[in-house]
Amino acid sequence: MHDQSKFRLLVVRLGAMGDILHALPAVTALRRAHPCWVIDWLVEPRWRALLATDGSTGRGVTRCDMPANPAQPVIDNLLFAATKKWRKAPFSSNTIHEVKELHRSLRAGSYDVTIDLQGAIRSAFLGCLAGSRRSIGEDAPRERAARFFFTDRIITHGAHVIEQDIELVASIAGDDLHPVQPLLPIDPAAESWADGILPSGSPAAVLLNPGAGWGAKRWPIERYSEIARALADRGYRILVNAGPGEEPLSRFICDAIGSAAIPLNCPLAQLIAITRRLAMVIAGDTGPLHLACALGRPVVGIYGPTDPSRNGPYGTRFRVLRSPESRRDHTRRSDPEAGLLTIQPEAVLKAAFDLLSSESEK
Repeated sequence: MHDQSKFRLLVVRLGAMGDILHALPAVTALRRAHPCWVIDWLVEPRWRALLATDGSTGRGVTRCDMPANPAQPVIDNLLFAATKKWRKAPFSSNTIHEVKELHRSLRAGSYDVTIDLQGAIRSAFLGCLAGSRRSIGEDAPRERAARFFFTDRIITHGAHVIEQDIELVASIAGDDLHPVQPLLPIDPAAESWADGILPSGSPAAVLLNPGAGWGAKRWPIERYSEIARALADRGYRILVNAGPGEEPLSRFICDAIGSAAIPLNCPLAQLIAITRRLAMVIAGDTGPLHLACALGRPVVGIYGPTDPSRNGPYGTRFRVLRSPESRRDHTRRSDPEAGLLTIQPEAVLKAAFDLLSSESEK
């Protein structure tokens, strides 16, 4: 490989929240192994806060022998692909203009390698626009047709997607890499906001995230309310996170247990800041659960149709509850999966209290 200080890499992982967080341990390990590389990332605009604060650009940063930039600790530059918006009006003048501008920016990056950590046709196609000499992706990507955009097709062996991403990034330069705790940006304004919600000396806080990407992954809201009430009775502060469109779920729990619960409907930068202060997160297979893992916070995962051996908690202390009846199925069904419904609040509470008691003994 040529002069390391001039090597330029483009990472393509457009979304979603949990998937970006799964990619970050591998890219963080790569950054540590090659501090002088230029590492840029192509992402959906809505996930910017996972990689950089609003005020950071990273342009002109020389990373050799310098500490990580807390506003943008892993990557040098962000590029944005608003594919969700583009799909709504693919032939509009605005979409065409934005795609052309992205194409120009990608070409201007003069990347030596593009690596696709998403494995979708759209991510592979956008990565191809960079015109890199090498384009790396999995031999068996999530969407099989994506492999035809790759010059290097890597056979991965890891069970968990984080392990698979490590194998992919290790193939760039033949490194012996291992997953590390990912580095997330520090936003001073968001940190100040979180201090106001959970000031120093306040009771230990547990965050519940009752929503999920689709109904089959969503444990019944009434059971989350039982969990919230039992934790509040033990003196824990309860935060209930609501993603876009999930506000009724948050209100249900807060109405059920009153002032002991605080609803959260906050920007991603604030969610990152508040998660740093939590004693625990209890959720299904959702972004906030994986955010807690990325920040080293204990988690209880309530799993149904998704496989925790591939998409479960990683890199932190955790308990996973999943019925033997559950089978891997990513069909976007609206009703909770049958195996998920066999998990009772008592089992979740036992897992939570076991983790909380061991955490307090540390």
